[in-house]
Amino acid sequence: MSIDPYKIIFRPVITEKSTLMKEKNREICFEVSKHANKIEIKEAAELLFKVKIERVRTISKKGKKRRVGRNEGWKRDWKKAYVKIKEGEKMIEYFEAV
Repeated sequence: MSIDPYKIIFRPVITEKSTLMKEKNREICFEVSKHANKIEIKEAAELLFKVKIERVRTISKKGKKRRVGRNEGWKRDWKKAYVKIKEGEKMIEYFEAV
């Protein structure tokens, strides 16, 4: 892989849903580059965390309209990926490599 994995996977998304999915389904949720595809995300996760990945699901999120006082603006568009770890592999801890 020629691209730096830190330019593909930005940070973990820590919510109630992602915590439940981590415990039950062995899936971790990450914020990723908008331009990264599933193959690049899989390779970057395997390289960063040294685990085997079973599958990757991605979702593109639209930015929401935000307002501060009388000024309006938009939050940026972003993409998140659910990465499923194969059985028998160690579970990723959030602050291990990212």
